[in-house]
Amino acid sequence: MLNVYRNRLSLGNKAARVSWNVTWLLLYRPSPRLCFAWRRLLLRLFGAVVDGGAHPYPRSRIWAPWNLMMGKHSCLANDVDCYNVAPVKLGAHVTVSQNAFLCTATHDYQDPNFVLITKPIEIGDYGWIGARAFVGPGVKIGEGAVVGATASVYRDVPQWTVVGGNPARVIKRRLMPDTKQGCIGSQPTHVVLADLHDPA
Repeated sequence: MLNVYRNRLSLGNKAARVSWNVTWLLLYRPSPRLCFAWRRLLLRLFGAVVDGGAHPYPRSRIWAPWNLMMGKHSCLANDVDCYNVAPVKLGAHVTVSQNAFLCTATHDYQDPNFVLITKPIEIGDYGWIGARAFVGPGVKIGEGAVVGATASVYRDVPQWTVVGGNPARVIKRRLMPDTKQGCIGSQPTHVVLADLHDPA
């Protein structure tokens, strides 16, 4: 027997997404690559919180701008799929690379009504999501963490670590030296890998 899916999203939400999709098709997607200010303006008109230095690229897909926060110098590259049914927050200097999928929604497959479940995604400052990586609902990517290309992340990722694979696992720590603290971020990079053997 097939499941019966019940969409719990409001008519207002659906109408807003229709309006946004038209705007994306006519004004956002055709904009020249370097017109970041124009795309930031369009996102803000639909409720996004976008820092003035953020870089949303023209082929990035945002499901609901009102659920998007982009920090200083953060980037949504071309062909990123930001399925933000729940909020997605990108910290400062975050890069989400081409064809990455930020997925904030799933379904309860054990419920005959296939109920929609949504959980936010947060990517800490200096995080990097590699090309074609998948980040699932409710995941928090720690400050300075790197998700390798094509990785699938279903659990939180510790700060200043590099993860890869499906499911993603810690590969090593990320070292970003500077002259004072040994890292760019506010926390030191000396993470004990023995404590991080669980899947990320």
